[in-house]
Parts: sequence; structure tokens; C-alpha cells
Amino acid sequence: MLYGRSEEQTVITRLLDDAGNGVSGALIVRGAAGVGKSALLDQAAVLAGDRMLVLRGAGIQPEMELPFAGLHLLLHSVLDGIDALPTEQARALRGALGLERFAAGDRFLVGLAVLTLLANTADERPLVCLIDDAHWLDQASAEALLFAARRLDAEGVVLVFAARDDEGMFDAPGVRELQLRALEATAAEQLLDSHAPDLAPEVRRGLLAEAEGNPLALIELPATLTGAQRSGELPLHAVGMSPVPSRILRSFHERIAALPAEARTLLLVAACDDGTLDLVLDAIKRLGGSLYDAEPAEAAGLVRIADGRIVFRHPLVRTAAYQHAPAAARQAAHRALAESLDGHPDAVGRMAWHLALATTGSDEAVAAALERGAEQAESKGGHAGASAAYERAAQLTPHAAERGRRLAAAARAAAELGQYHRAGALADRAAPDLSEPLESARLAQVRAAVATARGDLDTAHTTLSGAADAVREQGADDLAAEMYFDAITAAWLACDFAAVTRTATRAAGIPRAHPLLRAASGLGRMAAEEPPVALSSMREVIEGLAQSARPADLRRRAALALWDLVIGDDTAAYHRAVAIERESRTSGAVGVLPMALVLLARAQMFMGRYRDSLSSAQEGYRIARDIGQHHHQALLTGIMTYVAAAQGDEERCQAHAAEIADVTDGATSGIRCAALNLLDLAGGRHEAIVRRALEFDRHSPAARTMMVLHRTQDVVEAAVRLDRTDLARTAAARVQASATATGQPWAQAVALRCRALLASAEEAGDHFEQAVRLHQQGGRPLERARTELLYGEWLRRNRRKLESRQPLESALEIFQRLDARPWTDRTQGELRAAGKRHLAANAPTGLIDQLTAQELQIVRLAALGMSNKEIAAQLFLSPRTIGYHLHKAFPKLQVASRGELAQLALSLEAETP
Repeated sequence: MLYGRSEEQTVITRLLDDAGNGVSGALIVRGAAGVGKSALLDQAAVLAGDRMLVLRGAGIQPEMELPFAGLHLLLHSVLDGIDALPTEQARALRGALGLERFAAGDRFLVGLAVLTLLANTADERPLVCLIDDAHWLDQASAEALLFAARRLDAEGVVLVFAARDDEGMFDAPGVRELQLRALEATAAEQLLDSHAPDLAPEVRRGLLAEAEGNPLALIELPATLTGAQRSGELPLHAVGMSPVPSRILRSFHERIAALPAEARTLLLVAACDDGTLDLVLDAIKRLGGSLYDAEPAEAAGLVRIADGRIVFRHPLVRTAAYQHAPAAARQAAHRALAESLDGHPDAVGRMAWHLALATTGSDEAVAAALERGAEQAESKGGHAGASAAYERAAQLTPHAAERGRRLAAAARAAAELGQYHRAGALADRAAPDLSEPLESARLAQVRAAVATARGDLDTAHTTLSGAADAVREQGADDLAAEMYFDAITAAWLACDFAAVTRTATRAAGIPRAHPLLRAASGLGRMAAEEPPVALSSMREVIEGLAQSARPADLRRRAALALWDLVIGDDTAAYHRAVAIERESRTSGAVGVLPMALVLLARAQMFMGRYRDSLSSAQEGYRIARDIGQHHHQALLTGIMTYVAAAQGDEERCQAHAAEIADVTDGATSGIRCAALNLLDLAGGRHEAIVRRALEFDRHSPAARTMMVLHRTQDVVEAAVRLDRTDLARTAAARVQASATATGQPWAQAVALRCRALLASAEEAGDHFEQAVRLHQQGGRPLERARTELLYGEWLRRNRRKLESRQPLESALEIFQRLDARPWTDRTQGELRAAGKRHLAANAPTGLIDQLTAQELQIVRLAALGMSNKEIAAQLFLSPRTIGYHLHKAFPKLQVASRGELAQLALSLEAETP
């Protein structure tokens, strides 16, 4: 029975009831040690009863460095369901759990496999997963489970984690939390009385005060008292000397100390690993013990044997069993466990860790075993465990060069995981022991990644360029070229154009041709000249990168596609992005998908496909948030900001803009500036545009370079409205230079529009007419409609009302199709002023427009004939969630089956620009 937890039980009950109705949920129960987290999980299992399948798991402190140990403990009873997963997911999960050999892939694919497995398991009856001590989960398990938790929707699955407040190791943004606090006075009294009804009144009051509402303290502290203390004859000397968790721990120490030596040894061995009964017994036999040694501990209520494991009554019992033992006994226990695990191919890492914990001083053999365990961990995507194993191996390594190499490997694994502070510290420790130039160069790449992550692009550039010089002298031209290009990229983003030019010149000294050097040369020339004038060099960048990219290197190909957008080739960028996105989904490359969706959403945005762009951006945002890719999360927010601005949704635009107000990288700050300019232009706030443009150009020259054709035409129009002719002419010249360099018809049309705004009456008409003709060749419909609107306004002002109607009507049709409401209103006003009395109403909302972005995405794939399982694999959701959204979408579309979807041509709209 739980005392004083009615509100918390209500939360749990609601989660379980929702799961019974097919609605999933996740919850983290947080609280101090002993406050009742485990008891609440036990109550959740009771409440689930037979109507739900309950899986129990826990984080185990000795296994924190073993990748996917916690996941295996939770899922061991449902692993036969792996066979039903999509091929790539099944392969990833089997590899992670050591069920088959697995080459390292996208570590987030394991989380998707967990989501699908849980959803499939819940097909028979709702599923509840209870994970205690989540703060002690290994990083890989925590990452996979949280990825699944954030994507639960309509599967009938509940995930409940219990984690301590003070551990700081279970960061789970995006998952609901329940704070478990100390019991109120009445509940504390009831709990104490139920376990110790014979206490003298003054003793009872003293214990209530000392326990401070901690349930475990209320249960355990009375058990430490003698009869004289319980009656009040002697004072409570054992109480009041330390914080409550420490006092509870001491009480467990005392109870363990009272056990026979053989029982203490068995508890120690169980505490050193996950308590698997067969493994513990094998190790105990090596130490001269047997299963019978567990009986005194069971009788004392410290452990129980269930489901093939020795289960500790509370995590603090495990802690006490380990801490109470002398150092020599702990080493003997670890050594016995290592011997028991020897020969198990899937336990290389566990065996190595036990050997390491049994070793003092240097030992190359143990260090080598740990390194093999680290390599196995990396092959599963367990970079956190690999980094820890490499670091411990280095500590045991007697030779400096090998120690430095292993520390460098630990730094690389930490950087791969995004633990940049740790990676930097490891790199600093590794550097003095590295003498091999190629090893030092690879370490320099880690240090540059660390510097980039903290925004120190100057240090990243200096580190990379210096290392590139060193490896070039060793004849490693390929590595040198790669590092020179990365150094140039860092300098470019730092707006240090002089450094770009210097490094490009040094890179040109590599004797044999290398594709990346063409890219470096192009960037060097762009930096040496006024960037818009040299924009044509960007084509050389693209060609160089295209030749250097390996077909399977999705990240490099995604980076390449960004440059297509820079030069304004939206169609090429779109098709490249679609290919990368599809391959990312097919291969399960979850880590690459946010970058691919950035490219796709931007291309769709510029092509005027705002609904598609918003759908891509929202999906990319969710995934980037879930896997910690904050840079891509900000870029995708920028895209949503721009779409909101184009459609005149000021509230949504300003909200998104506020989310990225402190982001300083050129791409994000550039699109934010462009979005706010567009919003202000539609609202007639021209002063704000000019003020923002001047401020932006002063602080962000690199973004200015890449955003000339995205926002400078807005500055021209605003400056003309304010009669700021000099500013307008300067901005128009930059637009013209960039348009000439790109060679894109739409860009040339925009440049002509800017010239028309500044031209005399005689010349303006010719410029507008040429611009309209160029726009008809395709590209950026919003820009076309704006040109036609301005031309129609110019014609009307020059008393050519009848002529003005044709461009205005064309502009109105585009604005309505784009749902660009303020521009639609302005155009309709112009048409009325031109004498058009009977305007077509805004296009009525169609069936498709009633769908949410996610429903539209799912419906389009279903229209292609894909099954729920196939769609789920594509969108990184569960099949049950796909079915749920289709069930909601069908009535909106007025269809009753998947066969009718094809008639709506949804798939065609999604596939063609």
C-alpha cells in the first residue's frame, strides 16, 4: 500500500487507461533517493494487472559503460519480435544487443527499432515499460529509449522512467516529468506506524523529524534501533548524524555486516554485475561459494531471486554491498566475473571492464582487452561506452605512444556522441604523447570539432590548417586536402575572408590535383573579391565537392546540396535533396535526415511549395530535437519563420523568430533576417527593414554573401519607399551582380525589377516587361508574383488601368495559391483601383487543406501503395501511429479506403517541383 501518493497514482492510472484506449505516453518520475520512486513503479505494475503486458528494466551502476546493457535487460523477454521488424531496424537492434555481428551504422536507428518493437508488442495488449534508476542507464540505452519515448503516439505503449534528482545524468527534454516529493506529515505518520507500531511517542516524534518525509527512511531507520531505543530508554544515537540517504545507506551497511561472510561475498558478486543468476553462481563457485549462500540475505529481506536474477530490494542495498566490501574482495569478485565471461564473444566489453576493475597499476594485456571491448562497443554505435573503455585502457597502458593513441580514440568517440567538453579534455591529455603526424592530424580534427561546437571558428580554422600543413609534408595529400577545405569552411563561417584566401593559397601547393582543391580555390577567390561578383566561383566549389563525394557518403552529399541553394539553382537542390532524403530513410540514417530535410524544406520554400516545406521542416525539427542536433533544429525553425512570413502569419513568424534570436550562425540568422524583412514589407514597415539590413550587413558578411538573392531585393523596395535612393542603388547593384553570376532567369528578373524601381518612367516599363518574361521561364513563384504586382501598380499609377489588370490577375492567382494572405489583399486592392469590380474569391479550402502536415505526409505515401509498416519505416514512426493518422485523414478527404487516395493525386504533388 502507498501512503500519501493519491495524486501521483492518478497520473499513473490515467497513463495506463489512455494506453488501454490506444494512446501512448511517457513519464519521468524524479525524486531523491528513498522518496518512493521504485514503490510507485511497483504500484504501476499492480495497476496494470493482467490487462497489460509489463516489462521491467533498470539502470545498473556497474553497467553504465556497457552499451545497450539496460536495453537488453528491459527487452530480453520480447526479443523474438525482432524478426518482424523492417530489415535495417532488425539488423541494427540485433547488432546493438549482441545477437549478431553488426558494422557501425546510424546509432539512432536502434531507437527507431525499439519504437517499432514496442508498438508491435502492444498489438496483442497494451504495453507498460517500467525503468528504474534511469540515471544509471548506459548512454546508448538511454538514447534509444528516449528516442522511442518522444515518438510514441497511438501504439498503446507507456514508458515510465524513475530517476534521481541529484544525479544529473538523465537529461530528457521533451518527456513529461513528475516530481516526487517527501510525504506530508499525515502520510508519513501512517507509514511509520504501519512498520513500527511499538515506538514510544517521543521516539516516534524523533524518527518522523529525522526522516523528513522520506518513505525509505521511515521504513529502514526503525529497524536499526535496539529495544531500549524503541522504548525511549536510550537516545537515538544513530540518528541525526548525516543526511537521510546516508543514514539509510549506513543501515544497509549494518545489516549486510551482520550476514555470514559467504553471503556477503555473494551479494558483492551480484552487485558487481547485473545479477544474472547463472553468471553469479559461476563466479561464486570460483570463489568457493554456492547458491545456498543467498539464503541469509533473502531471509534478511535484502535480496530475492526472481526471473533468473538476484534482485536487490533497493538500489541502495546494491550500493551498500559494493561499498562495504574491502578493496581486495571487490577485485577478487571482478576477476571471478571476468573469468566466467571469458570466451563469450558478445561479452568482450563486460569481461574487459571486470578485468580492468580487478587491476591496479599498468597492464598492457588488460588495456588491450579493454580496447577490443571499445571497438566492439563502437561497432554497435555505443560511443559513450567506447570512449570510457578507451580512456580506462589508456590509464592501464605503460607506453606513452599507445596511451596517447587510446586517449585520442576516446576523444574521437566522445566527439561522435556530441560530448564536446569531454572530447576536448581527452584531446588535451592525448596530444603530448602523440608523435605520429597522422595521429596528431586526426586528433586536430577532434579539437576543431570541439572548437566549432563552442562557436570558436577561429581556433577551428587555425587547428585544421596547421595540421593540414603537417600531413602534407608527410605526403598524405588526400587528408591534407580534406583538412584544408574544412579549415577554409571554418574561416568562411567566421567571416575571416583573409584567412580563407591565405589557406586556399597554401592548399594550392599540393602537387597533384585533388577535387576538393578546386572547391578550396573557388572559395578563396570568392573571399578575395566582393563576394557577389565572385559568385560564379561557387560552381567550381560544387563541381569539386561533387567529384570528391563518395556515393555512400550521405553527409558529404548533403553538405554539397547546400551550395546549389547558394547559387539559386532551386531545382537542382530539390532533386538532390529528394535523393538524399530517400536514401536516408531507406538506410535508416536518422542522423543525416535532419540535414536532408533542411535542404528539402528550403528548396520547397523557394519553389513556393509552402505546405510541403512546412511538413518537411516540422518533421526535421522533431527529429533534430530528439537526437540533439541543435544546429539543424535552428535552421529548420528559420525555414518555418520564413514560410509564416510569406503567408502573413505575424504571430507565428514572430514566435519562431524569437526561438532563434540568439543563434549567430550565418545561415540561420540570414533566413531569420529575410523572414522578418518580408513580414515587414508586407506590413509596410519599411524603416524596420532598412534598420535591420544595415545592422545585419555590419555583423554578418558571410550570411550577406549567401543571402543576397534571398533578402536584398526587399531592402531595395523598402529604401525606394523611404526615398533612400543611395541605399537602394547600392543594394540593387549587389542584386544585379549576384543575378549575373548565378545565371538563373528568376534572379535576372528580380534584378530587373530592382532596376525598374529606380528607373525613369521611360525605362521602368521596359525593365518590368523583361522581368515578367524572364519569370515565365520558372523559378521562385513568390518573386514572380511580387514583380507582377509591382508592375501592375506601376501601370495603374501611369493611367494604364486596363493593361495593369493582366499582371495583377496573374499575381493574384499565385498569391492565392501560395496562401500569401497580405499579398493577396494588397493585389485585390490594386485590382479594385484598376476598375476590376468582380474579383474571384479566394480559392476555397480544399479537402487536402484540411489535413495536418503529418497527415498529408502519411496520406501521400499511402497513395503510392505503401503499407503502414513501410510508411512507418520511412517517417520514423510506429505502424500503429500511421494507422491512427490515416483513420483521422480518411473522413477529412471523404474517402473510405486506400484505393481511393490515388484519385486525389497527392503523391504526384509531393514528387514534382
